[in-house]
Amino acid sequence: MRLFVGDDWSEAHHHVELMNAAGRRLAKARLPEGMAGMARLHAMIGEQLGEAVEDAEVVVGIETDRGPWVLALMAAGYTVLAVNPLQAARNRERLAVSGAKSDAADAHMLADMVRTDSHQQRPVAGDTAQAEAVKVVTRMHKTLIWEHTRHTQRLWHALREYFPAALAAFDDLDAPEALELLAKAPDPASAARLTLNQISAALKRARRRKVTQRAARIRAALRTEQLGQPAAVTAAYAASTRTLTRVLASVIEQVTVMHKEVEAYFGQHPAAEIIGSQPGLGAILGARVLAEFGDDPVRYTTTKARKNYAGTSPITRASGKEKVVAARFVHNDRLIDALLTQASIAITVSPEARAYYEKQRARDADYNTALRQVANRLVGILHGCLKTGTPYDEATAWSHHVQSAAA
Repeated sequence: MRLFVGDDWSEAHHHVELMNAAGRRLAKARLPEGMAGMARLHAMIGEQLGEAVEDAEVVVGIETDRGPWVLALMAAGYTVLAVNPLQAARNRERLAVSGAKSDAADAHMLADMVRTDSHQQRPVAGDTAQAEAVKVVTRMHKTLIWEHTRHTQRLWHALREYFPAALAAFDDLDAPEALELLAKAPDPASAARLTLNQISAALKRARRRKVTQRAARIRAALRTEQLGQPAAVTAAYAASTRTLTRVLASVIEQVTVMHKEVEAYFGQHPAAEIIGSQPGLGAILGARVLAEFGDDPVRYTTTKARKNYAGTSPITRASGKEKVVAARFVHNDRLIDALLTQASIAITVSPEARAYYEKQRARDADYNTALRQVANRLVGILHGCLKTGTPYDEATAWSHHVQSAAA
């Protein structure tokens, strides 16, 4: 016996509907998030299954693949299908052409969708707790790096509006000496009063070389004449700059902290040695790749499946006489970023990866296209290494391409 459950979730509650194989609604309810809601859902399912509970299969359709609720569903032995929200939206239009929408109707739609199209849906991956832990720290590390970039850009734009001399004085606004001096003297007048000793002290604390020459150049740049803002506006910008420098310094500090956490968690994972053996993958990039791919051994049944999820393999659109092969633009942004970074490093450290890259460029592929092809090939190599449990070997990994070239 198979029982199908549609679960339209939100932060506070879940609308669920139970449906049998014939498409008949058996029960529906609005459940609270948490233990009470999960217990009530189990009771509803048990009431419908009766004594056949041991031999039954419960298939749940829900538009997410993470969180305590999903983990509880999987722990209960249910088959949880993560329905893509875009697919759900298209299916909703098929069932309700009027455009009407409600949470209860969405639960019905999800139950019917997994009843008829469960073979087309992706089960939630059974990743280990170690892989989930790696994902948590790597995503936070990457998020902090993005925040580092954003805050640096905000600081640059603020200085450009009222203090352009600071942009000429400091090559890197996120450098320790730049943050220290801008926090101490965030406006043109106070910056012009900075002495050589003060600037030199900041450079020494940042462990810079040629302190005397650098200090003289910075002081000269800060004292140059420039167009400015009225006093009140300058004071307001100075207050903003002082805050931005403190926030940016804190973010940079926490990036370093999370860097160590990523290395520690990744090093404890059983697949770390195999992933770390790939060209271009160190501890940080390797952790990101592991986190986004997961470590469920049956999630990617073929190399093509892993490449498709990675977003490195092309897609084909063919209709009549027209056929277009294009890059995938719907993908996991964090994963594709890590894979393309890996490829850019691999072509400098792996002779075979470089040869493959040059082969793509010889076909008139631009830099990004050729790099994506290298990344696609490296994903296939990683898949083979993980399936066989063997580290990367240059000769084995590229043997097919070497033989083809020889032929």
